[in-house]
Amino acid sequence: MGATYPCVVPKLSGSATGRDPASSRVIVPGVDVLREGREEPFLPSRPTLSSVPAAWGGIVLENYSVPAVLIPRHEHPEHFLHLVLRGNVEYQIRTRGRDLRFTSRPGTLFLLPRGTVDEINWRGPTQRIAVAVHRRLLTNALDETADADDVELTEHWNLIDRHLSALLLEMTADLEDDSPAGKLYGESLANTLAVYLLNRYAVRRITPVGYKGGLPGYRLKRVLDFIGEKLEEDISLSQLAAIAGMSPHYFSQLFKQSTGRAPHQFVLLKRIEHAKRQLCNPKRSVTDVALGAGFQSPSHFARVFRQLEGATPSRFRADFVTRPTR
Repeated sequence: MGATYPCVVPKLSGSATGRDPASSRVIVPGVDVLREGREEPFLPSRPTLSSVPAAWGGIVLENYSVPAVLIPRHEHPEHFLHLVLRGNVEYQIRTRGRDLRFTSRPGTLFLLPRGTVDEINWRGPTQRIAVAVHRRLLTNALDETADADDVELTEHWNLIDRHLSALLLEMTADLEDDSPAGKLYGESLANTLAVYLLNRYAVRRITPVGYKGGLPGYRLKRVLDFIGEKLEEDISLSQLAAIAGMSPHYFSQLFKQSTGRAPHQFVLLKRIEHAKRQLCNPKRSVTDVALGAGFQSPSHFARVFRQLEGATPSRFRADFVTRPTR
């Protein structure tokens, strides 16, 4: 159970300390490795799903279905996570002068620090998730790591960790659903992943402090004003955390205490509320309403609207028009 610090918030990590989390937000171009000094894709086949279009800060996730394959000797320039979704397959690893042999099953994980060099021979078909984690995702996650250049993780092969697997599967599900909350939910999950890695798999483990009491009123107002002004944009978690002047983890924790909702839930509901008001204006097309509320397309908007309101935008508008007025 976290400690209680009423009316106390973590130290400012924004302009008050000369460090802006938003400015250090890094976009990882793909799950790449180094071979003979060249940067190449981790696997020779194209991913069936990728977070690259979502542009999550500090992380990229890719889903692959591949046959038996030899992955030649390579180095991981970023921290690397790998989760087997399907395939009970024998595989052989050569790393650090050792030969390791295992049999994968759904749920098998690799956790490899950046700089790890290995070669893997998979002897059967698998479906797997591959993830590259930039060091900045870890150092920006908590105020306790704000001054660090990197965080050293421990190396694990043939690992089973249900919590880690659940986070990667939820990130995959968000991509499969076309990220209804935009990049905000994916980045929230990525930040949760970073905090978990720091607490569980860092060489020097870091346990975040639990703050209570919510955001001070003036910080909350700054964040809410920003959300109201930028609803049509794809708001990122690092933007909101920077406005509040704290790390993404503590911002998410205190924002939920203040509003009763996680940042991505709050923003999504505000977008729907804004859209409902605009739908009451017959001069606005559904397409204009969708884009003005920050949705990627009318079809994306219609699907989310129906999930939350139980009716399509057109049906909602029609019901409003036929509703008796006072």
